[in-house]
Amino acid sequence: MNKKLWTLLALLLAFVLVLGACNGEGDSTDGKDSPAKDKEEEKNEEVVDTGSFPLNVENEGEVIEGGTLKVALVNDSPFQGIFSTVLYEDAYDADIMDFASNTIFETDGDFLLTNDGIAGMEVDQDNNKVTITIKDGVKWSDGEPLKIEDLVQPYLIIGHKDYTGVRYDADFQNIIGAVEYHDGKADTISGLKKVDEKTLEISFTKLSPAIFSGGDGIWTSAEPSHILKDLPVADLLESDAVRKNIVTLGAFKFEKIVPGESVQFVKNENYWKGAPKLDGVLLKTVPSTSISVALQTGEYHMTANTFSTDKYLEIKDFDNITVLGRNELYYQYLGFKLGKYDVEKEEVAMDPNAKMSDVNLRQAMGYAIDVEQVSEVYYNNLRARATSLIPPVFQSFYDDSLEGYTYDVEKANSILDEAGYEDVDGDGLRENKDGKPLEIKFATMSGSDTAEDIASFYMQNWKDVGLNVTLATGRTIEFNSFYDKIEADDPEVDMFMAAWGTGTNPSPSGLYSKTAQYNFSRYTSEKLEELLAAIDSPEAFDAEYRAGKFREWQEYMSENAPIIPTQTRLELRPINKSVKNYDIDYAGDFNWNQVELISEDPAKSSK
Repeated sequence: MNKKLWTLLALLLAFVLVLGACNGEGDSTDGKDSPAKDKEEEKNEEVVDTGSFPLNVENEGEVIEGGTLKVALVNDSPFQGIFSTVLYEDAYDADIMDFASNTIFETDGDFLLTNDGIAGMEVDQDNNKVTITIKDGVKWSDGEPLKIEDLVQPYLIIGHKDYTGVRYDADFQNIIGAVEYHDGKADTISGLKKVDEKTLEISFTKLSPAIFSGGDGIWTSAEPSHILKDLPVADLLESDAVRKNIVTLGAFKFEKIVPGESVQFVKNENYWKGAPKLDGVLLKTVPSTSISVALQTGEYHMTANTFSTDKYLEIKDFDNITVLGRNELYYQYLGFKLGKYDVEKEEVAMDPNAKMSDVNLRQAMGYAIDVEQVSEVYYNNLRARATSLIPPVFQSFYDDSLEGYTYDVEKANSILDEAGYEDVDGDGLRENKDGKPLEIKFATMSGSDTAEDIASFYMQNWKDVGLNVTLATGRTIEFNSFYDKIEADDPEVDMFMAAWGTGTNPSPSGLYSKTAQYNFSRYTSEKLEELLAAIDSPEAFDAEYRAGKFREWQEYMSENAPIIPTQTRLELRPINKSVKNYDIDYAGDFNWNQVELISEDPAKSSK
């Protein structure tokens, strides 16, 4: 499977989410004094040349027949084990499903859908229709032929009234008949038309350039209708079809799952591109504290997910691995809770009395944090300060003129002073504009051994400008529990630090529109909705127009600061030198069925 296209699926909605995707890299907080300076003196961190990382490994040597690829899923919590593209919620399950993808489209170097995959599509812009045609001879891993009903099945699940996931959003509602089906006024989605056994026609309210990136409501994977069609949608999440007996179109198929701990894959002999050269893949959950040693000893050939940049110096001199690197479709951000999600209305409801509702307070908190020092001391400069909510990889849409929230204590203090946040009682901490104590509850994830240090540093930054920021729950929060609180709009959380692993569709509607459940800040406005609509409007088929609206949106979000981007990062992939033909180039044509193992592992590393 084309690795780029799984990125498209692995991240939901318009941005196609990878929920949080912090990967335990210190994207969290606790409460100690000035840890970055102490750590800098203690470690004297080495600065890394970020341009020195290759994009692929070929590795010469005698290739063995078959063999099992040993893969580490770096995770300090058990994985959830939701193996369905319509139901899963986080990056870890997405990383696991990478080996058994149900993707139907391939993509090119610009992340645009092509006709080279299981299916191709034809766009009729004038009539707001898309025609999808599937190839002959494609089979599921259980031998059942792929059919049009399998392309329709995801829509019937997402649009169903009993669906409990997050994909039923503004994009999905763009499909003709989706709302009527969801509201129980129709038995099916009228905009889905089976033309023949190989052809599906989809009618939309509108079409935009997002359709070529997997947006506008088009779904880019299939679900096995011969298994799921008779299962109640309300029961799917806990069903064996999703948790245990998974059927796939990908290079490998699930053989054995130990919940939260490991997955054994075997080759899919029915894979449409040809059976893999490997016999299988054994994936196990490995704590972040153990992964470097596990790579050094050769216990694992590679990691399934991005390797933590704060651990790079631990592995850089291992002579049994090659470290690949590329700019990631990712940004870390600081989010402010400005309302709640109204489940009944299925839309964001802002609260004018929210503690963080004052844009001046939010802006000041952005200027108060020294992101550059964190990048240098904790991440060896493998991260950089983010200035926009669009990753720089999207060169046509990224606004490189934005300066973002640079570290400026004087400016932060000036903004707070002018906005009326004063230290009334002389204790060094500012009260709110009414002269009452101001305590800001900050939620952040537990993670690597630097997570608490980084959190403490940011909290000290805010204290330096007189803001009393304390940890929600009194501690850093485990990954799954963290997102439970954020999604539920827990009243104990005023602000939070998280991250998005974005998909290959740059459209921000799925993360920031009024109807997006992933709009975690719960911010909306008429102007925001206007800009989001313009980015994905028919007029946006004009590339210059769309790029201009992207720039306006980035500037608007920066000014209003419901979300402040903090860091982008380099994605690292350590690969054992016994692995052959692995590639992470966005413009490449990687497929799991081409990976092989060399007969003898190179000598184990000595540092």
